[in-house]
Amino acid sequence: MGRHLAEIGRHVAPGGVVLDGAGWHGAGALTVPDNLTLLPLPPRSPELNPVENVWQYLRQNNLSLRVWPDYEAIVVTCCEAWNALMATPDRLASITRRAWAKAVSN
Repeated sequence: MGRHLAEIGRHVAPGGVVLDGAGWHGAGALTVPDNLTLLPLPPRSPELNPVENVWQYLRQNNLSLRVWPDYEAIVVTCCEAWNALMATPDRLASITRRAWAKAVSN
């Protein structure tokens, strides 16, 4: 997680990083870059987690109502769906954007 945050910190302007309740998000020895602020979500609040909308979008548009012949076909379909979404950053931004989440400054 520390390496992940360091990489994010190298590529983004100062701001907050939203975290769900995964245990490694709050490890005691975690080093957070100076330009990032960790914003933990309250427990049991998937509606606040933007990535939940990504999974919902993928299920609704690429992964539902299908039958695959084998595991490999499932993996290929999931990779294709993910790569198609990553190729449209404006769509990804619109899926994860929250109208009530505004940047604040002092």
